[in-house]
Amino acid sequence: MNKKFTTPDLPYGYDALEPYIDEATMKIHHDKHHVAYTTKLNAAVEKHPELFAKDPVDLLKDLNSVPEDIRLAVRNNGGGHVNHMLYWEVMGPDAGGEPEGKLLEAIKNGFGGFEKFQELFEDAATTQFGSGWAWLSVEMGKLVIEKTSNQDTPLSAGRLPILALDVWEHAYYLKYQNKRPEYIKAFWNVINWESVGDKYDSFI
Repeated sequence: MNKKFTTPDLPYGYDALEPYIDEATMKIHHDKHHVAYTTKLNAAVEKHPELFAKDPVDLLKDLNSVPEDIRLAVRNNGGGHVNHMLYWEVMGPDAGGEPEGKLLEAIKNGFGGFEKFQELFEDAATTQFGSGWAWLSVEMGKLVIEKTSNQDTPLSAGRLPILALDVWEHAYYLKYQNKRPEYIKAFWNVINWESVGDKYDSFI
């Protein structure tokens, strides 16, 4: 029997990001939305079970190698699965503040300071039309701020994401309704910069 992909547990309690991201949203987001992406990814890959031997990240890095009959399903649901895993990892309780070490230096060098980086990242998240994500990614050792639609990921474009902000409405609507910019501002209070910095260090 092939090993299936699984949704990892949250690395903290559902209420750990209060008051910035509410418990009800976290439960629905993780237990319903993320689980659904994982389930649909498994259903697609069952048609080509040899792909269960691969990491979903590797499938997304080389979508052209995925059989055409399941490529779109892997792009959408594999993206949903992998994107959410990063999103959970880069948040945490008692977080926020600013990054340190090499990551902070790279942000200063790449964007002209941490506050300028925040401004540019917020702009990417706010101006993403419809559902999607805002990212801080690494490309050839340099930092890139970008946004993608739906569950597309920088991995498929050859970049390595280290910070992800979900701007699908299900990520914030219960608490913030249509006020996406308020949710984006609140995100700075829950970023686990140690986790983001570790990812950056591993990619350079």
